[in-house]
Amino acid sequence: MLGEDDDVFDSVTWESPSAPTTYDAGPSISSGPGFRQSTEDSEPGHGPHDPKWEGYLITTVKDPVKELADTKDAYVSYLVSAKTNLPIFSTPNPTARRRFQDFVFLRTHLSKDFPACVVPPLPDKHRLEYVTGDRFSPEFMERRRGDLQRFLQRLSRHPTLQRSTLLRAFFESTEWHVTMHQHIAHPPGPEHSTGVIDSISDTLLNAFSRVRKPDERFLSMREGVDKFEEGILLSERLWNRIRNRTNDGALEPGEDLTGDYHDMAVAVQGLGFLESGITDPLNHFSNTLLEFSALLRHTTQTTTDPYLVHLHSLLQYSHANRAVLKLRDQKQMDFEELSDYLSGVTSERDRLAAVISGHAGSTGLGLGAYLKDRVDAIRGADDDRSRVERMRKLDAKIKELQDAVQTAHETSDAFSDETLREQTVFQYSKEAEMKEVLGNLADGQIEFYKAAMEEWDRIIPIIQRIRVDV
Repeated sequence: MLGEDDDVFDSVTWESPSAPTTYDAGPSISSGPGFRQSTEDSEPGHGPHDPKWEGYLITTVKDPVKELADTKDAYVSYLVSAKTNLPIFSTPNPTARRRFQDFVFLRTHLSKDFPACVVPPLPDKHRLEYVTGDRFSPEFMERRRGDLQRFLQRLSRHPTLQRSTLLRAFFESTEWHVTMHQHIAHPPGPEHSTGVIDSISDTLLNAFSRVRKPDERFLSMREGVDKFEEGILLSERLWNRIRNRTNDGALEPGEDLTGDYHDMAVAVQGLGFLESGITDPLNHFSNTLLEFSALLRHTTQTTTDPYLVHLHSLLQYSHANRAVLKLRDQKQMDFEELSDYLSGVTSERDRLAAVISGHAGSTGLGLGAYLKDRVDAIRGADDDRSRVERMRKLDAKIKELQDAVQTAHETSDAFSDETLREQTVFQYSKEAEMKEVLGNLADGQIEFYKAAMEEWDRIIPIIQRIRVDV
């Protein structure tokens, strides 16, 4: 770790571990969002949009193992386990081994089965480690294990997703491949059928559509998401700058603070050789400088890097929440556009009825209707028989559109109610994670400064005993 000068400072003992130390992933959480055991409606602050938990689900991911080693099909499997009192589970302590693709399947189909839920994201698979062939390194597997555990913890905090049959099978199924095929062939809930609401809305809506009557509640939520993501991005940028100035991550000392302390230690040790009377105190001082350099590197790897990883994960989680808010707006726009389309078709039907009854001038439909009548006359389609046939078709379309508008209205209202509950769940989860990530950062900084003070306190008496003859 220290390059060519390792043999000079044999007393240096503060070293970062060569392989990441797996932290204790045991079920230590007994309360908090997602782990509530009380589901009574009489809870303080309970409202119609408050989530309801039926029990707790505490999940862990550990023991990454390289399977089919030395083959082109090699992959890493992880031991997933849970502790729960949810009635949907057949055992309170389910366990299984799953690979990354299984997590991808779980996330993909939970998003399809529960479109109104904020399904947390997975870590990006397209990383440099896959290109360079280092995806089986202990460091990479440990980081991925932590990301996957965070993914399952977010699912376990969700009162709806924690009770999904697919998540239960993910922990309990001994024939997971069969379960996946069955889930694809027979997804839960009714089959989605394309009807007038899909065919019409797809042609009417575009990327520039906006909700005409925005709900102030969701505008406030979107502003909150914007501010949260802005704060996360600012914190991530600042801490990346701190990290690069402290330790750029290179194995050899470089142009950063750890490298500067290392170089200073070498210089002080060289100075000790020139001053025979104070060689020993200067060697102690150089060892302290090197200890402090190693301490900075250790703190970066064990505190700063995990903090940055968790911040980026929180940002991706917030993006998933933003997508749900955007989908809710889409449902409302479906209703608004279908309502306008129904209004236009109804007006056209009324115009034809007025023409047939001889009261065309009283419709008040303006120049457009007049031009349409002239075009129909030129095409020979202005006789009463053709108008009656068109009215019959418009009546059928109006009936179909009325049903579609009613369905879109009910869907929009239901989606809005579910989105309100989702925002409450997301706030609970976000608060729990912010408390965790900031607590870990504070603990790491406290540990760093305590260790640093101990190092400098040991060297101060030695330096004070130096006597220089004038």
